[in-house]
Parts: sequence; C-alpha cells; structure tokens
Amino acid sequence: MRARTVILFAVTLAIITYIDRVCIAQAAPAISRDLHLSKIEMGYVFSAFGLSYALLEIPGGWLCDRIGPRLVLTRIVLWWSFFTAATGWAWNLPSLVITRFLFGAGEAGCFPAMAKMMSSWLSPDERPMAEGLKSAGARVAAAVTPWLVVSMYSVMNWQTTFLVFGAIGIVWAGAFYWWYRDTPRPQIRDEEPVPFRAFLRSRSAWALCVQWFCHYYGFYFYITWLPTYLQQSRGLNLKQGAILAGLPMLSAAAGSIACGLLIPRIVHITGSLAITRKWLAYAAYGAASLLLLLFTSIKDPVLAMIVMSLSSFMAELSGPVSWTTAMDLGGRYVGTLSAAMNMMGHFGGAVAPAVIGYILEYTNSNWTLAFYASAAIYFLGVFCWMLIDPVTSLDQAKSDPRPYPHSPA
Repeated sequence: MRARTVILFAVTLAIITYIDRVCIAQAAPAISRDLHLSKIEMGYVFSAFGLSYALLEIPGGWLCDRIGPRLVLTRIVLWWSFFTAATGWAWNLPSLVITRFLFGAGEAGCFPAMAKMMSSWLSPDERPMAEGLKSAGARVAAAVTPWLVVSMYSVMNWQTTFLVFGAIGIVWAGAFYWWYRDTPRPQIRDEEPVPFRAFLRSRSAWALCVQWFCHYYGFYFYITWLPTYLQQSRGLNLKQGAILAGLPMLSAAAGSIACGLLIPRIVHITGSLAITRKWLAYAAYGAASLLLLLFTSIKDPVLAMIVMSLSSFMAELSGPVSWTTAMDLGGRYVGTLSAAMNMMGHFGGAVAPAVIGYILEYTNSNWTLAFYASAAIYFLGVFCWMLIDPVTSLDQAKSDPRPYPHSPA
C-alpha cells in the first residue's frame, strides 16, 4: 500500500461523493414539476441531506478513530449508494425528504475518515497537495455533473439517473475494501478517551468549526439552487444553464489545487505555517465575499458567472487550509475533530438551501438578497480565523504539533 494509492482512493471517492450530492440540483426543476413541489418544499429536500449529514458527522469521525477507515468508509459508501438510487423511487415530498435524510446519514463521516486515512499514510508535507487534489476532484465532479445529468436525460429519465449514479459507489466500495489497509505499519489500538473537554474549551476548535459553517453556507448554493437560478432568473435553457452551472465548481477545483501548491511555497517565504494558513484564509473569505457582491451588479449572465466563479475560486483556498489545520489540531483524534468541523459546515449546508427557499418565496424571488446573505456569512469567516491557532495540537500527545518541523509556528 503506497501513499499515492491512498490519494487515488481519496480523490476518486471525493468525485463519487459529489456526483451523488450534486445530481439532485440539476434534476430539481424536473423533480419539482413531477412531484408538484414549491420552492420552500424543494428547499426542505435540499436541506434534509445536510441536516442528517451534520448530525451524524461526530459519531462517524469517532467511529473512524476507534476502528479505522477501512470498515467505516466501506459501510458509508454502500449506504449512501443505496439511497442515491432510492432517490429515484420517491413519489411525493415526504418520501423524497426521508430518502435524502437517510442519504445524508449514510454519507456522514466520509470526509473525516479520509482525513484519518491521509493523516495515517501521508507525511505532513504531502498533505496540503493531497488535500488540494481531493478537494479539486470533488469540485470537478460538481462541475461536470450538471452537464452529465443533462446528457443522460437524452436516454433516460431523472429517476433512472439516480440508479446509475448509485451503482458507481458500490464498485468503489468493493475495490477499497479489497485493497486498503488501515495503517502503514502495525499499531497498538489507542484506548485513551477522546479529549472532548479540551476540544470544547478550545477557542481555535470552535472558530475552526464556525468558519467551516461560513464556507459551506456559500458553497451549497452552487450544488442546490444554482441551476434553478440560471433558468429562472437569468433565462437560460437547460443546456446553457448546465454549462454555466459548472463554472464555479471548476474554478473551485483550481482554487483547491492552487492552495495545495501555495502553502509550502509561502511557508518557505514567511517561515511560519501559522501565518501562512491564517493569511490564506483571510484572503479566501474576504475576496469571496466582495466578489459575490460584485456579481449581483452584473447583468450579462456569462460575465456574471465568471465573477461568481472567481468568488468560488477564492473561497476554496480555505479548503486545504481548514482540513490540514484540523489534522494538526486533532492529533491522534483527527477523525473526531475534523468531524466536528465538517458537522458545522454541513449545518451551514442544511441551513442555506432552506433559508434561500424562504427568501425566494417571501420576496417574490429576490435572488440578490440571498446573495447578500451569503456574502455576509463569507466575511464572518475572516473574523473566525483571527481566533485560530492553526498549528498547536489539542490532544494529549507529546509530539511536535508543527507539520513543518523546521518552520517556526
């Protein structure tokens, strides 16, 4: 088992994860039509996934710390693949909400398990680029899925597309269980309890979690409401909307890779990993907020989507920074702490679609107000990073917490 194989598993899983998450966004207009759903009801459908995903993140991360990623990820992928397929079997609002809730419950713990996997197998200087590639894979999948769904519509309906997407995960789960092993060398099982008290009393841990809420509140618009916005507000047809809906996610992928490349180079210049992470995060959230405000004033749909894509690029710089920070702060309990961070992120993902649905319903589809809210929440992320010590481990390990031992924190 080699590090590059671990990265390959992580990248391909991130791709499958986001195909299965995002396909419902492009299918939303057809689902709403066939099941007679209002905007508020469709917001509930979008939010059901994020809510259950968030609620079960910490149990999933804790379980991964206890028994390892191999069994946890295999169970996760099989569960969510079944409920991806089951989405196509829904016949009304309750059945669709329940299915998406169970889909989110199954996927909970996926990214903390991947963080545990990378923490075990990759050296500290390999992790930023690996995180960048993993995040880029997820964003590329989110970018191409709208086009993929539209292409599949030429030969099948939206119900069948969910069945096809669900089958992909089953193939991955079988390959992963066959090839992957939890540790690169035999280890004694750590029986010490997770230091929840230290995590709960840590300002850095709380701020790390809240900034991830800010990240995902803005991000979830792209994988839920964006296709609907392009069709209803910008007047684009299905194919035009599918192409433009992919731009923010392609730029997000570029942002993830750029961050993975930038971190070691900036550390070399500044001599401080802590300063590098904090200033990248400031730039990410500050620029994402300002660019989203600029987007609302542009009438040309193509130019507007270019500006929105730049906002997405900047926001994504916070991704590898956040995950590598969670690895360092979590120490031996990276699964649990990264799960707490991702839980808060997906609370943002659960809140955003429902809030946007209410804004649209009660303001006669005032999309601009929804973007103002997202921009304000992005900017809150800047203040969160002022409170974070991004390098000092919070567990009880007696080890150097710095991932770059020769760089001062």
